[in-house]
Amino acid sequence: MKHFILKLLASSFLVVSFIGGSSSLSAADQSAPAIELPATDDGLPGAGPIRRYDWFKSRWIERRSAWAKRVEQDQKSLVFLGDSITQAWGDDFGGSFPGVKVANRGIGGDTTRGMLIRLKDDVLALHPTGVVLLMGTNDLEEKAEPETIAGNLKLIIAELKKSNPQLPIVLCQVFPSSEMKKRPADKIKKVNELYAAAVKGDKQVTLIETWKLFANEQGDAKPEEFRDLLHPNQAGYAKWATALRPILATLDYLETDDDTFQLEPGFVSLFNGKDLTGWGFRDPKSLTALENFDGKVVSSDGRYVAKHGRLIVTTPAEGRKIAQLWTTREFPKNCVLKLEFRATPNADSGVFIRKPQLQCRDYPIAGPYKNLKNYKAQDWNEMVVTVKDNIAHCTCNGEVLEATLMLPATGPIGLEGDCGQMEYRRIRLKESP
Repeated sequence: MKHFILKLLASSFLVVSFIGGSSSLSAADQSAPAIELPATDDGLPGAGPIRRYDWFKSRWIERRSAWAKRVEQDQKSLVFLGDSITQAWGDDFGGSFPGVKVANRGIGGDTTRGMLIRLKDDVLALHPTGVVLLMGTNDLEEKAEPETIAGNLKLIIAELKKSNPQLPIVLCQVFPSSEMKKRPADKIKKVNELYAAAVKGDKQVTLIETWKLFANEQGDAKPEEFRDLLHPNQAGYAKWATALRPILATLDYLETDDDTFQLEPGFVSLFNGKDLTGWGFRDPKSLTALENFDGKVVSSDGRYVAKHGRLIVTTPAEGRKIAQLWTTREFPKNCVLKLEFRATPNADSGVFIRKPQLQCRDYPIAGPYKNLKNYKAQDWNEMVVTVKDNIAHCTCNGEVLEATLMLPATGPIGLEGDCGQMEYRRIRLKESP
């Protein structure tokens, strides 16, 4: 019996093989998933805490044993990897992503190192179509340093990229919590800074600024969105889902039907919804035309994408990168410009009217119009700009943004990208006789 137990424990160390560890077991043995939690840290990848409380070991085995029976069923899923925040969202994520094949691989209490250890069997074995990551809060409770946490994230991303160089990876910042939960705001902010630095310049990873989405003025979780200042309640999960949907739409998981919007009488479309015809790059100072994108679905720098009726200003891999797309036409007459926009958390963009810029952002977080009552976060909002005698009156969902924006006599319409993802649709204009 003793020999059997030792042999069973030894088998649990198979998990290290995917990072470069060695094993004398047969190929058949190596292909079997290692369900149990390794008894010690010896030879394991990564650094920092691995939880071995009795309750956690039981949960680890229970969750992973069930998943081992679903490997074939969950092939080609969008996989969510995380801890209790992910686990508690449920297997179908509350129906938040209809039509998307999803797999929940969250284990309550898990740390980044624990997720690294189980990555091969719980995630990579599914040949995922994409992976959504939320991790790190439990490491802080175990007093891990932010640098250690970020180091494990780097290893996880490296393995995901190694398995599939085209795999879409969505990285959510660590959610706010509370000092009372041993997760102080300054430590969470530091982890998130290191996460952003770790994926800077990596076009395979999309970073979502979820911390600013949820944090109050003190940097803590809000009781109305987090039932215990750690785990989201129904409102918190709904907010997280809303933040993810625009990114998932850009990655073709959602909103894959073309827009069927019909123009109002007298309006002409400035964006046909299918490609970038009528748009191009100009010199930002002189507005001299530089490049025309007629018939193209992506700009030459890859930043602007036409897809299913949406003109998408994608999240820059650099974190922040200013780019401007302009109409090839100029508009000297009095007119009404209408469009709809949708911003990811803290996204920063702008609409240029003949050249002056009207800030178009995720207003509640990024400003400058933080007190709008009708703004719909991470949803579609209508902007209306009425130009008369070189003065623009600008509204968002009927609320005034700028009452008297001074304009030159003529010029094009422009869309700027800075940080986050911004989408535009139904861009149309009606000129006065």
